[in-house]
Amino acid sequence: MQTVFQAFSEAARRWPDKPFLCIVPETAQTYGIQAGELRYGDSLDRVSRLSRAYAQAGYGHGHRAGLLLENRPDFLLHWFALNALGVSVVPINAELRAAELEYLVAHSEIAIAVALPERHGSLATAAGAVGRTLAVMAPDGTPPPAAEPPPRKHLPIGAQTECALLYTSGTTGRPKGCMLPNTYFLQAGLWYRDAGGLAALRIGSERMLTPLPLVHMNAMAYSVMAMVLTGGCLVPLDRFHPRTWWQTVREARATVVHYLGVMPAILMKAAASTDDAEHQVRFGFGAGIDPALHQAFETRFGFPLLEAWAMTETGAGAVIIADREPRFVGSSCFGKEAPDVEVRLVNDAGQDAGTGENAELWVRHAGSDPRLGFFSGYLKDEAATRAAWEGGWFHTGDIVRRNEQGYLHFVDRKKNVIRRSGENIAAVEVESVLLQHPAVKAVACAAVPDPVRGDEVMACIVPHAMPDAAGAAALARDIVSWSLTRLAYYKVPGYVAFIDALPLTATNKIQRGELKTLAPTLPGSALCSDTRDMKKRQEVAP
Repeated sequence: MQTVFQAFSEAARRWPDKPFLCIVPETAQTYGIQAGELRYGDSLDRVSRLSRAYAQAGYGHGHRAGLLLENRPDFLLHWFALNALGVSVVPINAELRAAELEYLVAHSEIAIAVALPERHGSLATAAGAVGRTLAVMAPDGTPPPAAEPPPRKHLPIGAQTECALLYTSGTTGRPKGCMLPNTYFLQAGLWYRDAGGLAALRIGSERMLTPLPLVHMNAMAYSVMAMVLTGGCLVPLDRFHPRTWWQTVREARATVVHYLGVMPAILMKAAASTDDAEHQVRFGFGAGIDPALHQAFETRFGFPLLEAWAMTETGAGAVIIADREPRFVGSSCFGKEAPDVEVRLVNDAGQDAGTGENAELWVRHAGSDPRLGFFSGYLKDEAATRAAWEGGWFHTGDIVRRNEQGYLHFVDRKKNVIRRSGENIAAVEVESVLLQHPAVKAVACAAVPDPVRGDEVMACIVPHAMPDAAGAAALARDIVSWSLTRLAYYKVPGYVAFIDALPLTATNKIQRGELKTLAPTLPGSALCSDTRDMKKRQEVAP
């Protein structure tokens, strides 16, 4: 078993009549597709037909294909079909707007995009803006002929063949493209299949429900591959719907749910009900729950939320999960590394940290291959890849501490990343777009606390002309409205504050530490506007 397609083919051979996907009525209505279940055998038939069509059109090993298909079954069917040919898929978040699409199309050099018809226009415009020719097709369309032959057509397709290119927020510039080989996804599935403890999966009987997007590694690697390698049924939702969540969980007969920290916080706000624990869920897998809510949630709803740690770059090569007791519920504990993972906690002096000391988490896989299960590297950025692996350890940029029993607790992010509702937002990316607005002379972004979403984006702007209080509110909303056409809605500032000057170093770099201290003090001041009400998913013109 060398590829994702081979793993899926083996699952379909072994469990042809078992359900691979379950599309609940609410998601089906949102997407305008048929509700119900799709069996492994029938799915493989569809994948095989798609693969033949792509091959006839000239796509093959070394090509990349963008997938802008949300959480629809088509995403998985096209992924597997392309994987069989050695084509790497580039998941495209449906929330991306002009500036983001232009960068992705240019940087990834995708040869074709399989996208919802209403997004064909924006993809074509983005490709034109960066001078690239891009074939675009609907998921039920016929692949247009490939413009170029497969770059690696004479090489065998195997475990190290690039399977996907996932973009993750960079801290010093544009998002970085993480090259993920087939091994990355296979290891994720194997890790989950064999995890055991409170996260034990039962072969051929699990029904895993996830509202998380397939453009992220949690759903694409862990959820999908865990079900493929255990013959389980994946229940992908279009998104998290708080009001109907428990009804969907019950109707889908979900036995496992995946979550982000914002979800339990919202669910706990609902009035308690006598049927809160009336479901079949055995555990939840996720990260970021408010420690103050953790025990209360488990008591009320009757199943454990297993906090885990991983990154797009680490995959299952260094995943850590609190799936065995003691879990230290309510303390930001995410468990203890398993024997196949090595961990170092390194303080600012470059020394190994002591018990209870906050330090940066460094990780690698144990054994002869320290990069087993990790990403292959950052596309077109060997320097960043080398820096991330300096000294033979992957430097995560996360600050953690180890307690006296050896368990790890998350503290903060060393990197300048804003974590909003599970999305990692690079401050520098938002800043680079805001600087293009004619009213903005200088800008710096930072996280401010949000009671539901964890963090919210604060933009501290030095304007060309300082407005009064009334003018500040109008200008803030103008900047946010403009930003919504250039950035995904969740990246756009939820607060805009106008200030006289940014905190800078002697070399005119932003003093991020001072900014982090300043930003939370600004909401409520005369020249700071709360624009969170504007941050809604935007309709996109074709």
